[in-house]
Amino acid sequence: MDAVQLLTEDHEQVRQLFEQYEQLVSSDADAQEKQELAEQICLMLTVHADLEEELFYPAARDALDEQDLLDEAQVEHASARDLIEQIQEMDPTEDLYDAKVKVLGEYVNHHVQEEENELFPKIQDAGIDLEALGEELATRKQELMEEMGAE
Repeated sequence: MDAVQLLTEDHEQVRQLFEQYEQLVSSDADAQEKQELAEQICLMLTVHADLEEELFYPAARDALDEQDLLDEAQVEHASARDLIEQIQEMDPTEDLYDAKVKVLGEYVNHHVQEEENELFPKIQDAGIDLEALGEELATRKQELMEEMGAE
């Protein structure tokens, strides 16, 4: 799987998790169920952001003249990490818990749209060996998941 495919697949998985979370909220699910799903979302987003920051963005910076686009992506990651930290420090019964997860989802959706519609097409045209980068990303993703105690 090439790098763009791997990252796009991550985007789709997280989108589905946010949809599941919205279903839990609308069905008035119990707090523990919501917290478990929110933790899964936070874990996946953290691993994904680490992958992009450690491997994908540096490769993109070397290959593209799109420094502003990459700078914006990194700032968006920092804001998402801040929200993730807030969610992880909260109890799911607290006011604003669901709102913070929802805002994180909206934020991530915006970020994903920019990557998929602007950054990824430019990367695909830049002559980067996306297969090799994809292998690096897959290996690092597995390492990060194990380090964070995920399956």
